[in-house]
Amino acid sequence: MPSSNQDFAATLTNLQSHLRHYRAEHRSIFATSSFQSNSVVLLHLLSIADNTIPVYFLNTGYHFPETLAFRDALAARFDLNIIDLYSHVPRAQQRDAHGRLLFTSDPDRCCDLNKVQPLEPVLIANDVWINGIRASQSLTRAARQVEEPTRHNVLRYHPILTWTAAMVRDYIELHDLPRHPLEARGYGSVGCQPCTRKLDPGALYDDRTGRWFGMKKTECGIHLDTDPKEGER
Repeated sequence: MPSSNQDFAATLTNLQSHLRHYRAEHRSIFATSSFQSNSVVLLHLLSIADNTIPVYFLNTGYHFPETLAFRDALAARFDLNIIDLYSHVPRAQQRDAHGRLLFTSDPDRCCDLNKVQPLEPVLIANDVWINGIRASQSLTRAARQVEEPTRHNVLRYHPILTWTAAMVRDYIELHDLPRHPLEARGYGSVGCQPCTRKLDPGALYDDRTGRWFGMKKTECGIHLDTDPKEGER
């Protein structure tokens, strides 16, 4: 059954209400996005509710060129304030004791250097973090609440947490929004190029299948609430 416009309108109304509340309490707000097809909904909603909110993109240096082009196209179309974040460790130095690039031997450490650590100063400087995770994407994300605290006393806010993949699809179609160009070439969830694979058309998969292919890993670490100094993410 197609998603209703009332569902979509209610999400926008709730987002606007939360933003007014945060502003009334003088809280500083930011958002993050990975600029996939799934990201388009939240970015479009933010462009309507308040396009001045900074949207941070974790630029690992390993993204597909198509992802960077998609980011730029959405930033222009929605008139968003996009800010790239980079690791403080040059990519050439991101190697293990045997000289191998970390994504080949220690993907958790690679994500920590390129995603978790660069986001830490942003968390420390702000009060509210808006992001577009959905409960249906993974078991880890299914345990989330619409609002909940995270490290550095920041409040996480997930406006589309209860949305299904069908709702995302219907919203994109309703508003004639673009999809990540790699989707048409067989990619589902698109992350960094070395750790993303095309989907097997005959396999069962969820929204994040194809990420960290062959590894016991489903999250980069930014959506886990342990302190980055407390070991593996």
